[in-house]
Amino acid sequence: MSSKNKTEVLIAGKIFTLSGYESEEYLQKVATYINNKIAEFKKLDGYNHQTKENKSILLELNIADDYFKAKKQVEMVEEELSEKDKELYDLKHELINAQIQLENQEKDLEASRKENTELQKEVVRLQTERDERNRK
Repeated sequence: MSSKNKTEVLIAGKIFTLSGYESEEYLQKVATYINNKIAEFKKLDGYNHQTKENKSILLELNIADDYFKAKKQVEMVEEELSEKDKELYDLKHELINAQIQLENQEKDLEASRKENTELQKEVVRLQTERDERNRK
C-alpha cells in the first residue's frame, strides 16, 4: 500500500493542508480545479452578490454537475468500448469461419486435382487400349 501524502494547497486565497494516498501533484491538480471553478463564478455578475453560503452551494452544484457529466461520458465510452469488443469478437469469429472454409475448399481442390490426374491417366490408358485394339 502506498504511503499517505501531505501537501499544502492554496484554495480561494487560503492555505489548506490536504492528505491522501494520491500524489502531491494530484492534490495540487484538485486544488487548481477548485480555484478555476471559483474564478469562473467570480466572473459572473450575480455570483458576487450572493451570500457566502449560496456561493458555496452554487460551486458545489457546479462541481457535482461536472462530476455527473464526466461519469456519463465515461459510461458512454465504456458502452462504446463494449460494443467495439463485441464487434471485434464477431469479426474474429467470422475470420476463423472463413479460414476454416478456405482450408476445406483447399482440401476439396486438392482432392479434385488428384481425381482429375487419375481420370487423365485413365483416359490415356483407355486411349492406349483403343489404339492397340485398332492396330490389331
